[in-house]
Amino acid sequence: MAGDESMRRTDEDVDAFLAASPRAALLQAVDASLRAGLPDLPRTLWRGVFWGGTEQAIVGYGDISQRRPRGGAVDWFLIGLAEQKSHVSLYVNAASDGAYLAHRYAERLGRVKVGAAAVTFRRIEDLDLAVVEEMAAEAARLA
Repeated sequence: MAGDESMRRTDEDVDAFLAASPRAALLQAVDASLRAGLPDLPRTLWRGVFWGGTEQAIVGYGDISQRRPRGGAVDWFLIGLAEQKSHVSLYVNAASDGAYLAHRYAERLGRVKVGAAAVTFRRIEDLDLAVVEEMAAEAARLA
């Protein structure tokens, strides 16, 4: 998964952004687990048009340069947290042994759906936050 040229880092306050969400408690709980697993990595709010043409705001954890299948590398985040209309997404841009970590942790994360590098869920009760922290720590080690 690589960032799109239209997605850009902002200097917006991430805590204020999370607190203003209708799902603030859910986002703040996941944010706390991610920060515990990634204590030394920066946290930045990204905004712009994401794949499929939708306007997005994504909290990015860690800075990486990711190669695109066609073309050069792009600046992106190691893990991203985004609120969608009907669910929350975690974008996990770390792989080990040729597989995205999202797939390796899928069965332990709870009642989630896992795509190529994305984990989606609806409620805090559906997600094992201790496993999110563990996955984030492994992603940091692999970065």
